[in-house]
Amino acid sequence: MFLTLYPQSVDMAAASCLLTEDQFLCSICLDVFTDPVTTPCGHNFCKTCITEHWNTNVPYQCPNCKKVFNTRPELQVNTFISEMAAQFRQSAQQKASSSSSSSEQQVSKPGEVPCDVCTGTKLKALKSCLVCLESYCETHLEPHLTRSGLKRHQLIDPVENLEGRMCLQHDKLLELFCKTDQMCVCMLCTVLDHKTHDVVPLREEYEGKKAELGKTEAEIQQMIQKRQLKIEEIKHSVQLSKEDADREIADGVQVFTALKESVERSQAELIDTIKEKQRKTEKQAEGFIKELEQEISELKKRSTEVEQLSRSEDHLHLLQSFMSLNTAPPTKDWTEVSVRPPSYEGTVRRAVSQLEETLSKQMKKLFEVELKRVQQSAVDVTLDPDTANPWLILSDDGKQVQTGDVEKNLPNNPERFDTCVYVLAKQSFSSGRFYYEVQVKGKTKWDLGVARESINRKGQITLSPQDGYWTIWLRNENEYKALAGPSVSLSLKSRPEKVGVFVDYEEGLVSFYDVDAAALIYSFTGCSFTEKLYPYFSPCVNDGGKNSAPLIISPVNQARRSSLIRGIVF
Repeated sequence: MFLTLYPQSVDMAAASCLLTEDQFLCSICLDVFTDPVTTPCGHNFCKTCITEHWNTNVPYQCPNCKKVFNTRPELQVNTFISEMAAQFRQSAQQKASSSSSSSEQQVSKPGEVPCDVCTGTKLKALKSCLVCLESYCETHLEPHLTRSGLKRHQLIDPVENLEGRMCLQHDKLLELFCKTDQMCVCMLCTVLDHKTHDVVPLREEYEGKKAELGKTEAEIQQMIQKRQLKIEEIKHSVQLSKEDADREIADGVQVFTALKESVERSQAELIDTIKEKQRKTEKQAEGFIKELEQEISELKKRSTEVEQLSRSEDHLHLLQSFMSLNTAPPTKDWTEVSVRPPSYEGTVRRAVSQLEETLSKQMKKLFEVELKRVQQSAVDVTLDPDTANPWLILSDDGKQVQTGDVEKNLPNNPERFDTCVYVLAKQSFSSGRFYYEVQVKGKTKWDLGVARESINRKGQITLSPQDGYWTIWLRNENEYKALAGPSVSLSLKSRPEKVGVFVDYEEGLVSFYDVDAAALIYSFTGCSFTEKLYPYFSPCVNDGGKNSAPLIISPVNQARRSSLIRGIVF
């Protein structure tokens, strides 16, 4: 009856093409018929399949309609269906062969997931099946797209190590996440080892971790941006430093060119000194930049990993990879890091001093230049009453201090000096440069300088750099000393009425100036500062009224120095 539907000119292959694949599948082996036979109830099976079925099952029953046969039917191969199945198999093989030959560009490459079914040359897998635990190329994926039984299987983008998606303990699919133990589990795990734990579906945890990855990526990008800004800040600092260096060189050259041949060597030494400081600054900046760029490179690498992982639609892969993701690369806190232009205080003066005989008439002008330069670092300083000894009297504006005749009843807090008549400023400095001026006119005794934060403030105190004090003092009206441990006696041409104090934290320099004479009194060099520094003051005892004049923090009168440089003539 079936053949009468087709003209004789239509071959068997054409007829088979009008039938579906399910019509050529044995319901026992789910494959295309091999030697098909027909039972009395009208159902078709592979001869071997139905024979083995009846050999192990009594009574003889049809696997499809469950009809029971009293005697075992004698079955013959249905030649018509056999020929149709052969034609269908040949057509399918030709289609697979054609698809394989036209997909040479889909051959699996290193790093790609290969098809687990392909023999010989492995083609690139298009999907992986979480039920079959295999990956399939386009050809071998066909049954999962057409067969009703396989359509229910869960397909995902191709992944390797599908066995890793199974619970090693229960051989079940990992489809849940235990938040208590932070691990992927199967359904059986939830009723055994993780019975009382907080368990959620993979998708729910996947969404949470994906959001967390997004936040991490944003934080990394912010860190990168901050470091890029820090690079620009450092480059800007280097440029400012270079401008200062160029200006310093120009000033120095202008001074030394007036000496002609007699000072050429001094001029060269000046330039080399300044350039060496600049080179050190640039080298430091290059080191910071290199370190920042290395951190940026590591952060970008991590950002790429996080970004790739955050785009993954594979719940299990994201969660497993998230837990094993490398910790963030170590990074430095760059907040306080900066490149400070080097101090050139005294550079020109030290070079010119080698020609003291020739330059003696001009030294005063050179010191004026130096003083005007450091005065550009002037800061506003006020006295801290919480540190003042009870014998001291401070003005309401915090700018004056003198020793009184009566000891005030003040709380003996840890910051206060209880025995020595000392007081510190409210302001502290832990980087850069700062300068302030103090009027000492009319006094026969005084101490000035800077002190580190951790100094001893109780009992008798020794003033020395080893004890955290960098100071000079006046005693007996004209006895000046630098308390360098041991102390250094100072020979001054005039008695200062106003003393300037200059500190370059990074350079390790503390200098004292006679402001009116524009002369250097003393410099502590090579200091190593690791703590906050506070301006330090002591008006000393009033000595029966002879030393009752106050120490007065004075405003700094800054003036242009360029005209002074041009005024130096040899």
